[in-house]
Amino acid sequence: VRGWGTLDIQSCRFDHFSCCLCHCRSLEGLSAFGSLEELILDNNLLGDDLVLPGLPRLHTLTLNKNQISLSLPLPPLPYLLDHLAEVTPALEYLSLLGNVACPNELVSLEKDEEDYKRYRCFVLHKLPNLKFLDARKVTKQEREEALVRGAFMKVVKPKVSPLLSCSLFIFLLPQYGPLQKQGKDTCLKKI
Repeated sequence: VRGWGTLDIQSCRFDHFSCCLCHCRSLEGLSAFGSLEELILDNNLLGDDLVLPGLPRLHTLTLNKNQISLSLPLPPLPYLLDHLAEVTPALEYLSLLGNVACPNELVSLEKDEEDYKRYRCFVLHKLPNLKFLDARKVTKQEREEALVRGAFMKVVKPKVSPLLSCSLFIFLLPQYGPLQKQGKDTCLKKI
């Protein structure tokens, strides 16, 4: 607009910022927006190495459909949840739907409601001030369980190498032979 001159971003106050479907891998430069209250970062390429600047007023953060797994810390960075607790003390609403970190049956057939409950408990343990997690309000019961059991709810599944599982199968296989065609009472024959 004519006559406005140059926009000084440092003197502007932004409360809300949305950056969806931008293929973002980092949030470099976000520190210029220290007064943010809502940050929407859905459908990007953000991962566990996500670094946010101090955002003391941020109460809403959505990171839906990114590449967040909450699996391994990337030293010297702390876990993402620990990082969020440190840099977003006013955070009340967090959504991680559509990430590996947020297990549900819609994203993976291997996950069930119990996996999602454990995830919620773990996240609430790390971020006890949340009022909403994903699309659901945090209940009093969930908050109480997170205080007692939250630290132990991180789901860790052992990785079995294909060689190990194959050798285990071969170890068990010789105990039994194929079914024989002998009539109605056919069963596995012990070798």
